Amino acid sequence: MAEKVKEKVKAKAKPKAAVKKRKKMTLVIVESPAKAKTIEKYLGASYMVKASMGHLIDLPKSRMAIDVAHDFEPEYITVRGRAKLLQELQRDAKKSDAVMLASDNDREGEAIAWHLQKAISAKNAALAISRISFNEITPEAIKNAVAHPVSIDTAKVDAQKARRVLDRLVGYSLSPLLWKKVKNGLSAGRVQSVALRIICEREKEVESFIPEEYWSLEAEFKQKNVLFRAMLISWQGEKADLKKESDAQYIIKTIRDESFVVSDIRETEKTLHPKPPFTTSVLQQTAANRLGFTSKKTMQVAQQLYEGVNIGRSRIGLISYMRTDSVRISQTALTELRDWIAKEYPAELPESARNYAVGKTAQDAHEAIRPTYTSNTPDDMKKYLTRDQLRLYSIIWERFVSSQMTNAKTKTISADICAGEALFRVTGTRIVEKGFLKVLNVLASKEDKAFSFPAIQKGDKLALRCFIPEQHWTQGTPRFTDASIVKMLEEKGIGRPSTYAPTISLLLERYYVQRSNRQLVPTMLGRLICDMLVENFGDVVDVDFTVNMEKGLDEVEDPQASRSWPDMIRAFYDPFKRKVDAVALTLESQKGSFDESTDEVCDKCGKAMVKKLGKYGYFLACSGFPACRNAKSIPLAACPKCGGDVIERRSKGRGKKFYGCVKYPECDFITHFKPLTQSCPKCNWFLVEKYDKRNGSHKACINPDCEYLHSADEE
Repeated sequence: MAEKVKEKVKAKAKPKAAVKKRKKMTLVIVESPAKAKTIEKYLGASYMVKASMGHLIDLPKSRMAIDVAHDFEPEYITVRGRAKLLQELQRDAKKSDAVMLASDNDREGEAIAWHLQKAISAKNAALAISRISFNEITPEAIKNAVAHPVSIDTAKVDAQKARRVLDRLVGYSLSPLLWKKVKNGLSAGRVQSVALRIICEREKEVESFIPEEYWSLEAEFKQKNVLFRAMLISWQGEKADLKKESDAQYIIKTIRDESFVVSDIRETEKTLHPKPPFTTSVLQQTAANRLGFTSKKTMQVAQQLYEGVNIGRSRIGLISYMRTDSVRISQTALTELRDWIAKEYPAELPESARNYAVGKTAQDAHEAIRPTYTSNTPDDMKKYLTRDQLRLYSIIWERFVSSQMTNAKTKTISADICAGEALFRVTGTRIVEKGFLKVLNVLASKEDKAFSFPAIQKGDKLALRCFIPEQHWTQGTPRFTDASIVKMLEEKGIGRPSTYAPTISLLLERYYVQRSNRQLVPTMLGRLICDMLVENFGDVVDVDFTVNMEKGLDEVEDPQASRSWPDMIRAFYDPFKRKVDAVALTLESQKGSFDESTDEVCDKCGKAMVKKLGKYGYFLACSGFPACRNAKSIPLAACPKCGGDVIERRSKGRGKKFYGCVKYPECDFITHFKPLTQSCPKCNWFLVEKYDKRNGSHKACINPDCEYLHSADEE
């Protein structure tokens, strides 16, 4: 009986389950969620991709945090509000068999990887941690990077540390001085202050320029029912130089009855060479000039294209890394490009690939900005991209593809027309060989698209219809735009590709500079700060000083130069600190220098209102502050709808400036044009300042039913 029970129990017993082997897991840490989302699709289930969201460990904002006495050692802390994310990454790392740090392949990215390595190793010392880098986010590039991990570049980390310490020493020494002597909330910086100085010096040139009057003279002819104009080139054998209207009228009177004869026709050919692929600075300049993008917007849209876009069911990065100072492209990309040109434009494929010289000051750490796949044409990508993404992608694609195509050739035809002692000239240019121009659309110029030249021959007598004299004024040096200041910073060697856009944004945020018709104009505050820094710290806000500091950082990063970053900082800091201490004792306070009394009365306490300078410009504040904290915007005009005050306002989302009635929402009047103090002489509504390419800066009536318009020079 007992034996039968044992057999029954044995029969019911289940065999032991095989122990399931845990699947190996690798944690990959990138900087942004968008990038993580793209990369996660390329690396199978054995990879977990998380984002650090930039720096998790950095210097505290509340104090200097640099140990000057001990080789300027920085005091790093977990960034406020980022501790939870860091702990999550540490926990994910603990569950993983290996960690790969995939932050951007530049100084900042290397520092992020170094800090993460230290933080993760502190919790799990035995864990294998490696560094991977890539220039583009494509399946091939990511898989190749994972297959070839490397160690963290400590020289690059030291260069970032040196830059961070240097900027902290300058900023946290000069900024408190400005708070004490001018007003709270101001800042000064190593690159920021030099850029401000350049903009302020240009403004002085603009203001000191005295325009001079001059005139041009055109003659309009009719030939075979076609009207065309020719410009006066010379008078009495010398270059036409018409100082005033009477000069033009004298020539008209003298030659009016002369015969106008085509004396010469010349043809000249010109070869146009394609331009190299984009670097960061040239992309920002081109996007500003062609698309009207600010530098900040260009980099934001480029970041989206780099990190990945959904293309149907797949997700892919459309361009290579967008922070670069090199025009170099990889052999793989070059081969793919030439294969594509051979298929689509075989006649425009050169026998050999074009080579473009890399600039002397370029670090050449990354390739030029290019599409990840040439076959992803703008037309193919149109349905997947936003308007801004498509426009920026188009110029990147066009510039890259055209860079490896044959030259274009143009033919210029010039006809000289004689009338007595006057010589007029008409010129037209046409393309005879399109070459690389075939792929240009967004980047095509008007000259590339159109050609017109009258059907005239040497010896023809032309029928004069009329003379067209026109007044002009000489133009001085223009103010900087986003494009031109970026070009200047690059030419001077100030900053790096990653700093151009943030530098401009910071100057705007601090109200040191304002945008006016896309031009960067220093404010009264910006000019005061600039003058104060130049007078007392001229060597620090000097272009040569900043350039030499950038060279020093490059030497720290270069293993062959073997320059110690503490030695570099020490050579600068000791004399700088002595000067800061001396200026703090002798500099006269400028606090309250921007305050202006007004006739406005506080509607809360009855005291006078004072015009003060704030973060976004001037505003009205009660003179009874701090007992009375009433403040309001400065009235700019009377609302044409209800008679209330029109004030400057900002949208909630992007903080974009506009002008609206103070009685909103009862009154919904708004305008995006700045009101002027003058009233329209026709309808009595207020005038606004407008700008367009045809009229330039001009005043116009805000009334849509009024056609009043006049130039900026009229009173």
